[in-house]
Amino acid sequence: MSLLGAASLGYGLIVRVRNALYDQRVLRTARVNAAVLSVGNLTTGGTGKTPLVIWLCRLLQERRVRSAILTRGYKMQQGALSDEPALLAEACPGVAVVVNPDRVAGAAEAIRSHGAQVLVMDDGFQHRRLARDLDIVAIDATRPFGYGRILPAGLLRESVTGLRRAHAVVLTRCDQVAEEKLQQIEQQIRRTNRGLVVVRSVHAPVGIRTADGAEIGLDRIRGQRVFAFCGIGNPAAFFATVERLGGVLVGSQAYDDHHPYAGSDWDRIRREAVAQGATLILTTQKDGTKIARWANGPEPPSPACLAVELRLTAGADGLTALIERVLTGIMLRR
Repeated sequence: MSLLGAASLGYGLIVRVRNALYDQRVLRTARVNAAVLSVGNLTTGGTGKTPLVIWLCRLLQERRVRSAILTRGYKMQQGALSDEPALLAEACPGVAVVVNPDRVAGAAEAIRSHGAQVLVMDDGFQHRRLARDLDIVAIDATRPFGYGRILPAGLLRESVTGLRRAHAVVLTRCDQVAEEKLQQIEQQIRRTNRGLVVVRSVHAPVGIRTADGAEIGLDRIRGQRVFAFCGIGNPAAFFATVERLGGVLVGSQAYDDHHPYAGSDWDRIRREAVAQGATLILTTQKDGTKIARWANGPEPPSPACLAVELRLTAGADGLTALIERVLTGIMLRR
């Protein structure tokens, strides 16, 4: 057996024992005076849960419910929010973003300081100490089950059987996968949990934002020589999106997820873009929040971020019905 395989067995055993202790209530969960909606995943890397969190928070705002986002994200040295919390705060004005690796303490702060009625727990599926009313799992349709192996040999944080405790699955990037493959994914999900609500979605590009905050149409990317870079869990999906929009991808740079950019990174990106004759440097919204402090010079090529939003393409009624049920419970407790 390989070292990675042995490590996966050990890690998987630890996860199974921990889950069993919670299932048997040996380890206790903490329930707070607010509804908790968890958005998480089975795998490491970019499943697209951040756009899902944004979609959920906007839905709650439409329902006039006071909500807050709980995230374990770290703070940068200068005190600014790191990539995902910063993106969430920008995309959901009026929704508090509480950063605390202790989800129970973060929940207490959100209720006490912000009067939150609903807590949206970002990346919460494996963080079981805080009781939740709804578990939504995001699964990237382009690589759904982490190559079938648990960390570190594969990308799974836990076995696919973990879906038995979920209420809904949102398949993301469904436009990048053939219908036959989508049906196979859904069949495997339903074999694990027949009662799951399964939703299909896409990450729809909605515009391009330049470094100075200007918004330009997606049509402006067509025919442009683009150098693309990102530090996300699924960089191939981002690069494929650039090409589907008609950009000519003359070069790309993929960094590790949550890459801590430095000025030297931007210098390297710009040099490579110039060498490849790029007319546009394009990155994700998440990466744009971290590179902005360096990428604000007047020299071409100009940097920009591709803005995307989650759009549900099938099964949306089932998911909204689950959410409405939770919100009805809030009204009954008042």
